[in-house]
Amino acid sequence: MTVEQLPTPTTFERQTWEWQGHQIRYVSMGTGQPLVLIHGFGASIGHWRKNIPVLAEAGYQVFALDLLGFGGSSKPSLEYNLELWVELIRDFWAAKIQQPTVFVGNSIGGLLCLMLLAEHPEISAGGVLLNPAGGLNHRPEELNLLLRLIMGTFSKVVSSQVLGPWLFDRVRQKARIRNSLKQVYRDPDAITDELIDLLHQPSCDPGAQKVFASILSAPAGPRPTELFPKIHVPLLVMWGEADPWTPIAGAQVYQSLAETHDVKFVGIPDTGHCPHDERPEVVNAQILKWLAQKKL
Repeated sequence: MTVEQLPTPTTFERQTWEWQGHQIRYVSMGTGQPLVLIHGFGASIGHWRKNIPVLAEAGYQVFALDLLGFGGSSKPSLEYNLELWVELIRDFWAAKIQQPTVFVGNSIGGLLCLMLLAEHPEISAGGVLLNPAGGLNHRPEELNLLLRLIMGTFSKVVSSQVLGPWLFDRVRQKARIRNSLKQVYRDPDAITDELIDLLHQPSCDPGAQKVFASILSAPAGPRPTELFPKIHVPLLVMWGEADPWTPIAGAQVYQSLAETHDVKFVGIPDTGHCPHDERPEVVNAQILKWLAQKKL
C-alpha cells in the first residue's frame, strides 16, 4: 500500500487499493457509520475536499475513491460503463467496509448510488444524491436529429487515433475547464485555481484520452425511474436549482417519489451542478441533519 498527501487545505491521506490488477486511489477518515462519497464525470477525491473532514469530525467514517479511469486511479484502455463502476464500488465495500453504508454521489456518482441501492440492498443503509444524472450519456431519443449527428461526430473524432489526442488536448486546457465551470457554478469565487488543477491534472495521465473517448460512447445505463421500485432505504436528494446540466425540472421525479418512498428533497437556490463544492456549508449541514434524523 502506498500513502501520499492529498493537496488540499486539510491534511488527510489517500491510499492505494488493487482491484482486478488496477490501482484505485481512496481516502478514509474518521470512525463510525460509514459513508462512501462517489464523484462525477471528470472529478476525483479532491472534489470532496470541503466535505470529507467535516463529515468525519461529526462522527462518521468517510470513504472516497477515484473511480477507475479518473483521478489518481489507473486509466486502462477498456470499455467503461456504469456497471463496471458499480462492481468496483461493491468490491471496495467488501474489502474495506463490510457494514451497511450510506452512499453519497454527485452527478454520475448520484446515478451510481441509485444503482448500488437498487442492486445491492444488503450493503446499503441510505443514499444522498446531489444533482444526480439521468444517464451516463444522453439517450438517442432524448436528442433531436441535429444533436444526435453532432454528438455522434464528436464521439467519432475523439475516438480517432489521429484526431482524438489533438481534440482531447484542447478540451482539457485549463482555460476551457474554467469556462465550463463558469456555466455550471453560480458562485464565481468557488472556481479557484485549486479546483482547476484538481480537474486538469488527471487529464495529463497516460490513457486519459482513451478513457474519455470510451465514456463518450458508453451506454446511458438504467433510468432512475427503473431503479426506484427496488430501493427501500431512505434518500436525501439535494439539487442546485441553477444547474444547466441537470436542470431542476429533472428533480420532479424525486419530488414525486417522496409520496411512496422515504425521500427528503432539498432545493438549493442560486447553485449549480456541484452543490457540495459550491455550497459545502449547506450540503454538509443538510447531510448531518438528515443522518441524525434517520439515526444512520
